[in-house]
Amino acid sequence: MIQLVCFDLDDTFWHNAPTLMQAEQTLHAWLCEYAPAMPAYSIEHHQTLRQQLVQQQPELRHRISALRQQALVQALQPYYPAPNAQQLAEAAFEVFLSARHQLTLFDDVVPTLETLRQQGYRLAVLTNGNADIRRVGLGTYFDVIVCAENLGIGKPDLRAFQTIEQRSGVAAPQIIHVGDHPRDDMLGALNAGWNAVWFNPQQIRWDTAQQTPHACIAQLHELPALLAQWSAPASN
Repeated sequence: MIQLVCFDLDDTFWHNAPTLMQAEQTLHAWLCEYAPAMPAYSIEHHQTLRQQLVQQQPELRHRISALRQQALVQALQPYYPAPNAQQLAEAAFEVFLSARHQLTLFDDVVPTLETLRQQGYRLAVLTNGNADIRRVGLGTYFDVIVCAENLGIGKPDLRAFQTIEQRSGVAAPQIIHVGDHPRDDMLGALNAGWNAVWFNPQQIRWDTAQQTPHACIAQLHELPALLAQWSAPASN
């Protein structure tokens, strides 16, 4: 019997690419105004800086907020004294993070969460991103919220899934994970002994023969009926 429904966030509750692009553009405008000594902000350059930092400090791979701040410091340091570069980087990151939470939820997110709560399920979040579900007004729906950057590890690492089990007190066979990423979400959940539902709006073909999700949905509002079907007693 499923007791806990765990969700991914990016590209499961909202489209992530346009959200991040809008945040990058907001950051660009802020830096042009408040850090004019630095050459024009380049998304590609900052992406390269982050990749270099991860190579130098692998522990930053899942601490993406710290990673972004350090990349901003490195970009600013050639043009500003160290204390100023640090202060500017911290302020710039807060601008980015605020814009990163200006997102548009899929239409059926809130109705689905409300229905699942009414059906008696406990809810959890397990995300590799740095979006805070509380900042988008949905925190009250969730009993457990786990973010990879607070752990320093992320999906598909088994320890990320075990953290949900430990904090919820729910055993693996009684948990279902819903997410869009075949490796991080689906294979991670399956390897943890969880039930796995692939959120797959594009109807992409599953190409991993060894393990397959327990179910696939194209829209979140399909989930309550699916769970009700799973919970229904078998007919003779």
